[in-house]
Formats: sequence, structure tokens, C-alpha cells
Amino acid sequence: MINKIRVYALCLMCLLSHLILFSNELDLQTIKKRVVSSILDPVSNNDVEKILSSIKDNGTWPEIDYSDVSREGFLHRFHASNILTLAKSYRTDSSRFFKKPQVKNTIIKALKHWADNDYICDNWWYNQIGIPDLMVRICLLMNDDLPSDLINELQPIINRANVNAQGARPGGDRVKIAGIEAKNMLFLDNHENFKHVIKVIENEIKRVPWIGDTFGYGFRDGEGGFGSREANGRGIQYDNSFHHRGDGVNNTLSYGLGYASAFIEWAVFVDDTQYSFSNSKIEELTDYFLDGICKTSIYGKFPDPGAKNRSMSRPGSLKPFNPDMPEKLLSLSDYRKKELRSIINLRQDKKGDIISHATYFRHSEHFTFQRPNFFTSVRMYSTRVHNMEEPYNSEGLMNHYRGDGANHISISGDEYFDIWPVYDYRKIPGATIAQNDKMPTPKEITKLGHTDFVGAVTDGTYGAVAFDFKTLSDTLTARKSWFFFDTEFVCLGAGISADNDSDKIVTTLNQTLLRSQPAVFSNNTLLELKPGIEKIDNTSWVFQDGIGYVFPKPTTVYVKNQQESGSWWRINKQVTSSKEQISKDVFAIWLDHGAKPKNLSYQYIVKPATTIDNLKNSDINEAISILSNTPYLQAVKNNDLGIYQVVFYKGGTIKLNEYLELTSTTPGIVMLKIDGNNINQISVSDPNRELLQMQLTVSAKINEQGEHFSAKWEKREKQSHIKINMPVGVDAGSTVTLQL
Repeated sequence: MINKIRVYALCLMCLLSHLILFSNELDLQTIKKRVVSSILDPVSNNDVEKILSSIKDNGTWPEIDYSDVSREGFLHRFHASNILTLAKSYRTDSSRFFKKPQVKNTIIKALKHWADNDYICDNWWYNQIGIPDLMVRICLLMNDDLPSDLINELQPIINRANVNAQGARPGGDRVKIAGIEAKNMLFLDNHENFKHVIKVIENEIKRVPWIGDTFGYGFRDGEGGFGSREANGRGIQYDNSFHHRGDGVNNTLSYGLGYASAFIEWAVFVDDTQYSFSNSKIEELTDYFLDGICKTSIYGKFPDPGAKNRSMSRPGSLKPFNPDMPEKLLSLSDYRKKELRSIINLRQDKKGDIISHATYFRHSEHFTFQRPNFFTSVRMYSTRVHNMEEPYNSEGLMNHYRGDGANHISISGDEYFDIWPVYDYRKIPGATIAQNDKMPTPKEITKLGHTDFVGAVTDGTYGAVAFDFKTLSDTLTARKSWFFFDTEFVCLGAGISADNDSDKIVTTLNQTLLRSQPAVFSNNTLLELKPGIEKIDNTSWVFQDGIGYVFPKPTTVYVKNQQESGSWWRINKQVTSSKEQISKDVFAIWLDHGAKPKNLSYQYIVKPATTIDNLKNSDINEAISILSNTPYLQAVKNNDLGIYQVVFYKGGTIKLNEYLELTSTTPGIVMLKIDGNNINQISVSDPNRELLQMQLTVSAKINEQGEHFSAKWEKREKQSHIKINMPVGVDAGSTVTLQL
């Protein structure tokens, strides 16, 4: 009897084992089919014919220089891309090249050439990501139609993409590399390794503390780059921006976008199988997509120019996003379904809700502001972050000043599309820059900021930004601030000083594509400008392409309204960059502070999505009051909203109105919402990231009946002392809001 029970138990164990193996195999085949289907996008018959007819007997193509393996070259990638194109046509049953022996033989010949030569690029990315990804996709499409000995020769090339590789650092590249390895495990039918790699991908979805916030500075290795401790700072930050390196540079719309795309891709591949990602991970990625990627995008559809790095020097870098990512997220979960559906509609040019927001990415010193009819942003740097990504691979060679308070303004989302070859990189919107005859060398682009006081206050709807600016290339300093409301924002600069004898200093309000004739209101006269550059005195406002630039006090401005020329090669020395001269019509407006300025200032108001008639008929000075613009205190009131925004660069007092005074004992940024003379809301932040507590005092002048009294200051005064505990750690620099 006992022996029979043992036999039954053994049989049951065998059955369960077979069922598990069958289940594993079934899930792997399901996932493999999904992956193959995702690779099979349509290819042009003409492209296939050209590739087939031009291949040489040795398995190479004549247009590729196989001797150039430099970071700027390596056209070998087109060799691998040609093979993938052939593999797609070979595998697609509707293609006239489906299963054709000529296509198969050409694929094998070209693959054999690569396997025999094993080309290695000076740029590690091609060796560990670009080429392995192309090769594994080719293998998945060809499957059993490749000779086994060729497959064995290709495996070491594909295996350079593995989770233990040098390039598989936490963050964007690790997810990509793990995804390539997972595809290879599918190709090899390796269940155990596939399971392990999928777990690696899933576990990469997490927020990470950034060492710049934890310790106050980065840890450099012997070569001047960031060392191994940077691993703690790579990935999604606690503010939903993204860091790819230990430099604190915002990579949300580059590596961060690829990171999210790779995760979402695999979440869809493994959905409804034993390898499915947890709901919590999908929700965490959805939060990053909506609160990071989409809030660094114009209408959730166009990339914010201010958030782009060296990729700006590539054609089409500001093309609109497609709805693929939100559609896939929506297929995985109902989490934040309404917001995802709205983003999909916007990306499909359908009606969708545009969420108004004021968002400060404190770990990256980047502020974005969205209203239904315009978007703007401010990019800065501090002692906690670098100003710009390094010009890796000779890209972005003129990005020196693009972090110096860049303030791009968008209504349609394409105002800056591919303007970069003809751009004047000494006139960045929002930035105050010395007009040197020559740009510094590319080696001088990337530097750590010199000042601590960089930050913003925001309640999620409105906000103010402050930048204690000290340029990284000369002696220029300034205190710059921006104050954001529903239909306009205010830009202030004070303490503008420089010791340079020869270089004049300018503040650029905007430089963008010229889409309409600029109009200038000066000396009570409306001027339409002729092409060229004009200096215009006593200017009240300038209008161009739906944006008004308003000066509370008549100001001398310079306006450029002309065609400019340049080439992509000027800013990007990749061998594929075009040297052809192109021309575009450009509009620019700036203020000239002269050479060697001492404690100068500026003030202007930007009214996006307006018209000439609105500018003619509105009195901006009734809606906006500039209360202070000094190197120590900058403050603005929106009279319609009852919002006061104050930047204290050091402790001080400001008279808000005839009844109220506000005092801060420390530096900080304060936003008040006041109904009449009653304060309903206080929001505060500490740009220095050092305070445990902010202390404010509100002094109100009242009469003996306790009512606000406006006649004389010597009457009774009531004081309210407010102590606000400030966030620390990864939350340092964020806003605390009190409802009163």
C-alpha cells in the first residue's frame, strides 16, 4: 500500500512538473510572438531592392566606410540596419520577398561578414546596445532559417548586452540592455535566464535618492567624471525628473523617455503571463509618465525645448510625441485612466483636457508652467547640479548658455522646431549673457553651478522662480526671477554686474522662428518693422506670433526680424550631419545692458496667446504691480488674483499694501493668496535647502475696532508670527503650503 502511494505521488509530481514546463513554454511562446510582431513594421520594397542589388560579394555595402569606428562615425550601424530591413521583408507573409532564397542568402552573407570582423565602435553604446539590439531582432525574425554555426558566432556579439555589462548602469541604459538580453533569451528558449532578466527590468522602476541632495556635492573619479557612487542617483528622482548620470542634469526627455518606453514595452509583452509586472510598478511608472514626462511637455505632446540637451542638435528633436506610450499604459491598468485618455487625445490632435500646472523639478532645477493656451519653462543650475549635459559624440557643441535661466515660450508647440542650425547661442530666451565674439570651446560647456539660492515656490497652480545667477564662463552676476499667473508672467532682473571691459551684456526675451510680422508700440505709435535689426527707444510693448512683451516703463529694446543661415554640422559633428547651408526667418528681442554693467536691472511682462488689439486695449499695470526689484528682494502682485510672490535673497521686510507688511528672518520664496486683507494661503520654499524652519511675520495696521486702518502708520499694529517647518532630505527645496 505504501509503495502504491509513493508511486502515485511520484506520478503526480511528474505530472505537475510537465504542467509547469508546458506553462512556461506556452508563456514564452506567447511573449515571443508579441516581440516578433512588434519588430515587423512595414518596409519599402524599393529599399529592399536597393539593399539586395548593392551588396558586394564580401557581404558589405559600398556606401559604408568600414574603417571609421569613431564616435562620430561608425556607419556600420547601417550595415546592421540593412540586414534588419531584409529580415522584415523575409518574415512578412504579405511581402513579395517573403521567404525568398535570395533574401535569405543575402542576410546570411551580410551577417557572416559582421561575425568575421566583429566591428567595435569607440562609442560603447553601439557595442552594448545599438548593435546587439539589431542583431537579436534579426535572429528573432530569421529563427531557424539561420545556420546554427552562424548563430553561435553571433551570440558573443549579442551577449555584450547583459545586465552585468559596464553600460548596464542603473537607470535608462540598464533597462534597455536588460530588454535586449530578454529578447535573446526568448530566441534561445532559455526560461530561467529570461525570468531573471524580466525581474531586473521590473525592479528598475523605482525612485532613487540623488547624491547631490544627500551629500550636497558629487563624488568625482580620477578622470574628472562622476564615480561609482553616482549609481545611487541614476533614474527617477523623487520629484519625477530623471537623472542619467551623477551631474544632476535633467534627462527626462532623453534617457528618461527611453527608460519609460523600454519598461512599458516589456510590461505589454509579459502582460497576462506568469511574468506580468506588479500593479504597483505599473502605477509608479504611470506617475512618472504623467507627472514627469508629460509635465515637461507642451500640452503633453511637444518636448519642452528647455529640457532638451545635446539631442537638440539633431534634426527633428522637437517633433511631437505619438500616443503609443499612454495607449500601452492604458491597456495595462485603469490607474489614472482619465488623464491617460486625455494625453492620448491631445497626441491624436483630438480634444483633450489640458491640465494647468506649475511644477518645479527641484532635483534638476527645472520649472514648467502650463495653461490651456500656452506653456513656458525656466531652466537653471546651482551648486547641486551641472548646467548642461556634456557634448558627447560631438553633439550639442554650442550649448554653453542653455541652462542660464532659459525661458522658452510656446503657444503652438513648434515655435522652435529645427531652428538650431541658424540660432544665435549667445541669445537664449530668458538668459543674461555676455556677447563674446567667439563661443567658448565645447570642452567648457559642462560645469557645476556656483550658487545655492536656486529654486521655486509653487502650490501646483501658480509659482515663482528665483535664480541667484553667476555665469560659469566670466564675471557676470545677476539676481533673476519669474512670477507666473494665468494670462501672463513677470520677469525681473537686478544687480546685473560684470567686470568685462569689452563684452556687452544682454538679456534676451525670446529668439524663435519668425512666423508673423513683428509690431512695436513706441511713443504711442504702432510700428511695423522692416527686415533687419532695429534699436527702438521708449517701447511700451512688442508683439510677434501671438506673444506680447510688455514693459511697465518705456524701455529701449532691440528687435531682430530677418533671415539667418547655418548648418547642422555647425552644432553636431557626426559624420551624418549635413553641411548644407540652410536659412530660416528668425525673430529675436533683447535688452542691452552695455559693457561692464554695475548693478543694473530689467523688468518685463510676457503675455502669451494674446493679440495686438488686446495689448492696445489692456492696461497691464492695473493687473500687475511690481513691488520690488533689488538684488535682495524681488516681489510682484497680481491684483486680479490677489496673489503676492516674494523672493527674499536675504531676510527682510516688504510692504505688501497700505495695510500689510511681510517680514522673513531668512532667505526664501513666499507666495501669499489674499482676499481683501485676509491671508488665506501661504506657500514657502527654501532654495538654499538648508533651513529646518522659516519664520515669517505679518504686520497689519488696524484701528481701535480691529479693522484695517489706512490713514496713519502710528496707529495700532497687529503682528502674526508664523513658523513653518521645512522639508529635508529628498524633499528639501519643495514647497510647504498652509491654508489659513
